[in-house]
Amino acid sequence: MKALQAYRYELDPTVKQRKAFVRHAGTARFAWNWALARRKRLLDDGEGKDRFTNAIVQHRELNALKNSEFPWMREVSKCAPQEALRDLDKAFTAFWRGRKAARPVGFPAFKKRGRCRDGFRLTGTISTRPNAVRLPRLGEVRTKEGTGKLQGRVLSATVSREADRWYVALQVERERPDSVPVAGPVVGIDLGLTSFAVLSDGSPPIDAPKPLLNSLKRLQRASKAHSRKEKGSNNRRKSAMRLARLHRRIRNQRVDFLHKLSTKLAKTKSAIVVEDLHVRGMVRNRSLARSISDAGWAEFRRMLAYKTTWYGSRLVVADRWFPSSKTCSSCGYVLERLLLSERQWRCPACDVLHDRDVNAAKNLEKLATGSSPGSGARAPDACGDPSTGEANAASRYGSLKQEPSRESGLSA
Repeated sequence: MKALQAYRYELDPTVKQRKAFVRHAGTARFAWNWALARRKRLLDDGEGKDRFTNAIVQHRELNALKNSEFPWMREVSKCAPQEALRDLDKAFTAFWRGRKAARPVGFPAFKKRGRCRDGFRLTGTISTRPNAVRLPRLGEVRTKEGTGKLQGRVLSATVSREADRWYVALQVERERPDSVPVAGPVVGIDLGLTSFAVLSDGSPPIDAPKPLLNSLKRLQRASKAHSRKEKGSNNRRKSAMRLARLHRRIRNQRVDFLHKLSTKLAKTKSAIVVEDLHVRGMVRNRSLARSISDAGWAEFRRMLAYKTTWYGSRLVVADRWFPSSKTCSSCGYVLERLLLSERQWRCPACDVLHDRDVNAAKNLEKLATGSSPGSGARAPDACGDPSTGEANAASRYGSLKQEPSRESGLSA
């Protein structure tokens, strides 16, 4: 089967290439801001269809101004501003769709130098060498690791900077062998904060590295020291770089843990059942927001979604309001209320003492087999069965919820 895959490498550019990267990133940022300003002006002053434009029209307008007003744009690849305009087009499309569906999607914002990650995307003739990448207008740039694993046709290259390091992400269209179904057990996964994940197969709970929590004091000291530096000074720039390096280190620790765990599960489990957690609502809880963000639940589910397809396993997503924690995994009895602070409870019907997380994981596992405890209900599937949508959740489970209030967005 054909699949899109990204390969990311850290670059080892020369001083001249670093300056060229900065120029390309600055041109892409300028094109975004220029196009956004014109779009806002059209929305304020235009009428009817004249209020709207698109990336193609704006690219023609920008090209017409290059020689007279922006001659310095000729020094960089034409792809950098062109792809920035396409990204702005996608941002406006997401904004209008979100507005129509009453979802909280923000209006595209201006980009300021030093306030966002520098980056740009290139298309065209892009090739790799054993330890280098050849990019349009930039030539051959060395990589800090070999590119031998890359397979397929390169579609685009996204160059970005994190603190003082430059990276390239190559989007590749490749032919992946048809996945062979994994001959492993079915597992239900209950995500949490005390332990990152509790599995239904009886294995020990998986603890998260909690990189933000472990580096919080150091991060606070660095942030405080940075705020005391005089704006515009060299010391402030050095302080900002130290702070950016620390943020990069925290992010790398989290992503490394999530990649290793998701790959291991996708390769060894025939079916993986997770909850459809409303993370956006859960982070509104000021007491838990930092810990929830540090865990990376949404990123973990995103990784499972494509890795299960690659390696031959199956991802099942339980309905958001399926009462996994309040349902007895032995007899199917459902509690009317279960507080988040109650980590153990005894079933009034069969007198079995349950650990909250283990019980939830067992109930999730039973969904993949097609029957939940005490009923013959069909399992909610991750493949988009219309009968498993949120609109039908209330009719199947009534007023039963994971937590006391829907507004809080909390679930366990």
